[in-house]
Amino acid sequence: MNESPHTVTTLPTARQPGCPFDPPKELIEAREHGPISRFPFPDGHQGWLITGYDLVRSVLADSRFSSRKELMRHHPLIDYGDIEVPPAPPGEFLLMDEPRHGRYRKPLVGKFTVRRMRLLTERVEQVTAEHLDAMEEAGPSADLVTAFARPIPAVIICELLGVPYEDRGFFQENIDKFLGGEVGDEELMAAYIATQQYLAELVVAKRANPTDDVLSDLLDSDLTDEELQGMALILLSAGFDTTANMLALGTFALLRNPAQLAALRADPGLTDGAVEELLRYLSVAKQFHRVALEDVELGGQSITAGSTVILSLNTANRDPGRFADPHVLDIRRQDGGHLAFSHGIHQCLGQQLARVELRVAFPALLNRFPTLRLAVPAEEVALRPETADIYGVKSLPVTWDA
Repeated sequence: MNESPHTVTTLPTARQPGCPFDPPKELIEAREHGPISRFPFPDGHQGWLITGYDLVRSVLADSRFSSRKELMRHHPLIDYGDIEVPPAPPGEFLLMDEPRHGRYRKPLVGKFTVRRMRLLTERVEQVTAEHLDAMEEAGPSADLVTAFARPIPAVIICELLGVPYEDRGFFQENIDKFLGGEVGDEELMAAYIATQQYLAELVVAKRANPTDDVLSDLLDSDLTDEELQGMALILLSAGFDTTANMLALGTFALLRNPAQLAALRADPGLTDGAVEELLRYLSVAKQFHRVALEDVELGGQSITAGSTVILSLNTANRDPGRFADPHVLDIRRQDGGHLAFSHGIHQCLGQQLARVELRVAFPALLNRFPTLRLAVPAEEVALRPETADIYGVKSLPVTWDA
């Protein structure tokens, strides 16, 4: 046993100036001390921070570590005192263990297969081209977040779920509030409740008039309206926010790595590898939490039952023990196996959809605007705070030669 593991006293709330793509320095330093550190939560609970690739991957696949919402009583930045955490609402399966998790995930697996998502490629190409046309017509400058990165995944996930196109702005605004990390608890809950109410009405409407979409397909099952509403919320928020931030932050990263950008433009065959490398390099879903259901020996340490474990995906994906030159963006990288989509039973259900969108959108953008560049100094690009569930940029001003 390691008698004195490294201790990380607080989680960082900002990234180093000039390093928008790298994990916070404090987390990188923790990883250098070892793959697992003690972490005292603000409420006094003694938990753990795992920064190494192998340990993060093992915990994600270990049923002795729970995702259940009601067990997540300790927040890494806030002391909530004795507040009681309720279980996840029906259908919100990301915050559940088996068998409840499987009840909701299994009916969806067949709807997000590689084959089904590839069949969407033509529609993704069409939506992407429409937004590039609008950018070009309004140009020669744009905020890439609002003109390109957000609307493409928003349109696609709304179509998949059968959400009316004209309502996508409502979702973009509310999802950004409860995932963006910049509003107070009251405003966050209001956005969450408004989205829940809308989805409840949508499920009722689908029962009355089913259409050709994932939500309507699920109506023949034994799932209740409340369960369908919760599942829709997970799919809508995950299918929109993560991809939107990958598109914007990924473009920013390519513009800051001109040799990689030039290589991708010159050889479309590098696209798939570039997407995987950007997923690893950026790790927009930065971390997950798990709770030990029993005493577990992990990385030479004794994790006691009830301990909260923070899994740092962005440092795992930058672990020098797993990836050569991990802090370098290399679209020709061969050492795959990143954890950007998590691992185990909670591995991202929509990862193939995200891949299709990224593989279409990045080359389409770069080919349409060969002179694309930042319209402001890189240090003036507004970043999402570390408190956001998903990391990214709030806006990305770009310009090009008309």
